[in-house]
Amino acid sequence: MDATDPLAIAAGLIRCPSVTPDQGGALDLLQALLEPLGAVCHRLTFQKEGTAAVENLYARIGTAAPHLAFAGHVDVVPPGDEAAWSVPPFAAEIRDGWLIGRGACDMKGGIACFVAAVARHVRDHGSLPGSVSFLITADEEGDAINGTAALVDWLRARGETIDACLVGEPTNPSALGEVAKVGRRGSLNGTLTVHGRQGHTAYPERADNPVPRLLAMLDALMQPLDGGTDAFQPSHLEITTIDVGNPARNVIPARAVAGFNVRFNDRFTASTLDAELRERCAGIGGGFDLVCTSGAEAFRTEPGPLSRELAQAIDDVVGRRPELNTLGGTSDARFIKDIAPVIEFGLVGQSMHAVDERVAVADLGTLTAIYGRFLDRYLTGRR
Repeated sequence: MDATDPLAIAAGLIRCPSVTPDQGGALDLLQALLEPLGAVCHRLTFQKEGTAAVENLYARIGTAAPHLAFAGHVDVVPPGDEAAWSVPPFAAEIRDGWLIGRGACDMKGGIACFVAAVARHVRDHGSLPGSVSFLITADEEGDAINGTAALVDWLRARGETIDACLVGEPTNPSALGEVAKVGRRGSLNGTLTVHGRQGHTAYPERADNPVPRLLAMLDALMQPLDGGTDAFQPSHLEITTIDVGNPARNVIPARAVAGFNVRFNDRFTASTLDAELRERCAGIGGGFDLVCTSGAEAFRTEPGPLSRELAQAIDDVVGRRPELNTLGGTSDARFIKDIAPVIEFGLVGQSMHAVDERVAVADLGTLTAIYGRFLDRYLTGRR
């Protein structure tokens, strides 16, 4: 396979059925492409107790500074009902200028583009004045425990530093160059259990119905958390489930449970948000338990060489200055930001996780050119 051809690489990766947490041969393909470029490859399997083992790839070309990393994931979500697809989801067929397959835009296409960009640079310029690495996991769409998070810890233990990182997630709503992500909101999941006393609906004075209190607490939680910040939209709580578990209509239940998720900005940490939610529930009164878990804190990469050179590279190739925002869900950038400035930019994401996930063949070439221009600007100073 030609390491400079992003279409061939993307198709090859799609044909690897890497449903999370299985790498499905995708890491083998990437290692075979990167080693001839001079990359030293490490295949790293991490497994915390009670979780599935995940295989990861860390590959680095060169040892000098500056050290620029490209990061991404080869794991994909399940294809769902394969009969609903117009082509087999792992066949990587091309139809009317589109490469169709699970992972085409999220994010095997992005990985193909940054591998091809580096391969073209090595072909055209030889050795790098700095170094380039690739942080590739098969755990992003799953628990995200044994992938990038563990790989970051491994890098720390080795004393290996990264000066900047670009994550190739699909960031553009409809056209290349619209959006780059310079941060992400935090995410907190909550389970609220309100306690009461079971009894007959004909004798409510002998029982304690928890449902009205649950509804009142949820109403309190749904009130605005903040007005947003210069870099982030307002924090937002969304109720995701309410469960009383009561099949009888003449029985007052003993408890009522609700689940919710909060996407929060940098006005909060997970700890201070937990305290705010707990205080709101306590204001209603009655017995309750609130269990909150957070998978991500809000973060923002400050403006600097990373965002400046990427924005200019995008402008150089497509004539468009990207919006630098913090919208959307979480990504593995939340782990990488602990060791290096990080930014996200990739393909158009309209079809990610959908039936007939697809990427425009032309966009693969354009994104490769953007990554190549960015590599030139950031690593070599050729402006």
